[in-house]
Amino acid sequence: MNAPTKINWPEARFGPETQHWLPRNPDAALDHIPGEDGMPVIGNTLDQLRDYPAFTRRMVATYGRVYRNNSFGGRSVALHGPEANELVMFDRDKIFSSEQGWGPVLNLLFPRGLMLMDFEKHRADRKLLSVAFKPEPMRHYADSLNEGIARRVAEWSGKSFKFYPAIKELTLDLAATSFLGIPWGPEADKVNKAFVDMVQASIGIVRVPLPFTAMGRGARGRAYLVDYFGRMVPERREGSGEDMFSQICRTKDDNGDYMSVEAIVDHMNFLMMAAHDTITSSVTSLVYMLGKHPEWQDRLREEMLAVAPAGEGVGHNSLGELEMTEWAFKEALRLVPPVPSFPRRALKDFEYGGYRIPAGTSVGVSPAFTHMMEEHWPEPEKFDPMRFSPEVARERHKYAWVPFGGGAHMCLGLHFAYMQAKIFFHHVVTTHRIVLPDGYAPDWQVLPIPRPKDGLTVTFAPL
Repeated sequence: MNAPTKINWPEARFGPETQHWLPRNPDAALDHIPGEDGMPVIGNTLDQLRDYPAFTRRMVATYGRVYRNNSFGGRSVALHGPEANELVMFDRDKIFSSEQGWGPVLNLLFPRGLMLMDFEKHRADRKLLSVAFKPEPMRHYADSLNEGIARRVAEWSGKSFKFYPAIKELTLDLAATSFLGIPWGPEADKVNKAFVDMVQASIGIVRVPLPFTAMGRGARGRAYLVDYFGRMVPERREGSGEDMFSQICRTKDDNGDYMSVEAIVDHMNFLMMAAHDTITSSVTSLVYMLGKHPEWQDRLREEMLAVAPAGEGVGHNSLGELEMTEWAFKEALRLVPPVPSFPRRALKDFEYGGYRIPAGTSVGVSPAFTHMMEEHWPEPEKFDPMRFSPEVARERHKYAWVPFGGGAHMCLGLHFAYMQAKIFFHHVVTTHRIVLPDGYAPDWQVLPIPRPKDGLTVTFAPL
């Protein structure tokens, strides 16, 4: 292995449109928008962390679908509904900065990841990273996922256990193999711990990396991974590995130049975080929904067995045949979106809902609220995968379902997420019945990424 690479963060890593952050607006600039500021210093932060959906419902009921609140470091404006999602996510007029929206939460830990880039810089880096999600690499990932998932499901067979920590460990291990090309073991464990510490730090109340704080642990985790990835880039460029890290190390831009070591480090940090935490949440929510609705296990099992035999997994080329499985996964993402809200920052003045909102304002839209709007989702609390059948879905507003975002920032890894979920549930549902304790209804912590507070007790009963 090569000597450690010194990591610098040159200004060229920022796109020209967001080279310099706009100053935060004075509080008075948003006084004309109805809302509330909460407690001194911390504002509404604790209310949102405690129960984000209830907080949002209360604010919309009180102030309407455009309101002002004060959380996570300052005043912001929340916009709700599919039309707001389209305005902000599609961003036809380049009003909204994703980098300046996510930056206050993620810049200390996941700076300059793809989600924290804007406009042309985002487009250029996204094009380079997309090489790792083309059909041939995806087929390799599918083989790796089938092998790892089959082994772990066999270990869970016949047991009652806490599903969330178990699937979190599995998705971390799968990310280490598919993304990094490293075997399960002590090395993968160190990488996984660093990511866990960084994600926990992203919502730490203390935003300075002091010793013995979540942010301090997160900063140490990032330092470890910066060194780890940086040292490995040169050898991966010379190799022929099929993992995502190796693919990205070898990709070249239109001028024939490699992506810089610094850029690769930033993107791998972010991709690993985005891949394992969101898929952990979404798979957990669908396991819970299928446990509550065993008739859907039967329906999905019938579809799955028509595609591949029980316990043998499903190849990449057959994934498209699991239509109803995909609808069920989408419905779980609707009910429990893995990213409940998306922050942005306005780079220009704009108008929405009868209010003029000035440049520099932090703006947020909420998949968690939109996904439960009765006018778009009749009986929104009900688990009904048939909402995503083509004849039903085509009548719905395009931005009424946005768990992966939308527009230029639509999640680059969404097809990887579908693939991993389909492979996982094929291994589970064709060989087991998911059983929940009678009357069981876990409490969910929604922010930053939803999870059942008690871990979700399930039994995988062999068929």
